[in-house]
Amino acid sequence: MVSLDLSWPKRKPEFGAPRAWLQLAHWTIIIKRDNNPMISICLDDEMLGSLTLDQLRVLVAITETGSFSAAGRKLHRAQSAISQAIATLEDVQGVILFDRSSYRPHLTDAGRALVAQARVVLSGTARFEAMAAATRNGLEPELAVAIDPLVPTASFIDSLHALRDAFPHLPVSFSEEGLGGAERRLRRGDAALAFCVLLPDVPEDVVALPLLDVRLLPVVSPAHPLARLGRPVTRADLDEHVQLVLSDPSTPDNPGYGILGTKVWRFVELGRRLDFLLAGLGWCRMPEHLVMPLLVEERLVPLQIEDDPASVHSPLTIYAAHMRDRFPGRAGAWLLDNLQARFISVSAHPRSEADIAISTHR
Repeated sequence: MVSLDLSWPKRKPEFGAPRAWLQLAHWTIIIKRDNNPMISICLDDEMLGSLTLDQLRVLVAITETGSFSAAGRKLHRAQSAISQAIATLEDVQGVILFDRSSYRPHLTDAGRALVAQARVVLSGTARFEAMAAATRNGLEPELAVAIDPLVPTASFIDSLHALRDAFPHLPVSFSEEGLGGAERRLRRGDAALAFCVLLPDVPEDVVALPLLDVRLLPVVSPAHPLARLGRPVTRADLDEHVQLVLSDPSTPDNPGYGILGTKVWRFVELGRRLDFLLAGLGWCRMPEHLVMPLLVEERLVPLQIEDDPASVHSPLTIYAAHMRDRFPGRAGAWLLDNLQARFISVSAHPRSEADIAISTHR
């Protein structure tokens, strides 16, 4: 059996003039089957203080359609209901929204300003409802991603475009710290995913999907003494000059990756180190995707190092990682699948532009 229950608020507001009572009151319609609630509908229950979202929708509809009658047709209401909604809105807010002196009412200056605000409120409400619905369906409230400074952003752009299209209301936050910072954020629970380098090996408590390789090229400013030797540099040559090193700020005494000399300047920010490199304050190893344009422009030149031990370990692998005991949410898992589909198909690495740039300097 299907039944219909109507409920009316049992207590009037304490301040209640009759108009305020009618404004705040609402009917609740509950449709039941065999005494089990199926549908609950509240009329005029979207209150924002003395303002309702319905009033804002009516205001915007009139503006978009050009008349009260057209707004009524759009919202499937009688014109009298549209007029009453606007009259109540004007009365409660104490402003005149429409000039009714002519055949067709048109917005006043105050009305034009408030229509813009109404659109903002309705848009925010739609986003709120979409995010709430997505969260009910297993979507995380926010996707936090940590990125190591060595990770080339361009390689992930297509997947991030796809993520935005698949989850348009999902807030995404990105953080970048020094080398090792992405893994630390992952372990602290500040990030669900990390795009990072894992040295020396992938930890057992981390699930890591290898995505791409990044080559680190030894480079120096053409004004630096090492660039003017005219031959491959030796370890003795390097020991006389400063090496600019990207380091993990949490372990400043760590010997680091690829350090050859004894004169070391340490940096947390990759961009700051590049500034010092271009200024001729030292030499360093830089990701090829960053230095390739500078090599072509001859603002940097490659260094050939005799018996370079780093060449045995290069290139570095960039991983998409998460903690083994903390699985990413729906959007994070979707992003991992998308990245895997894009990168796993790339099985061969053609000769890079950096190789071509280096060969021109030999």
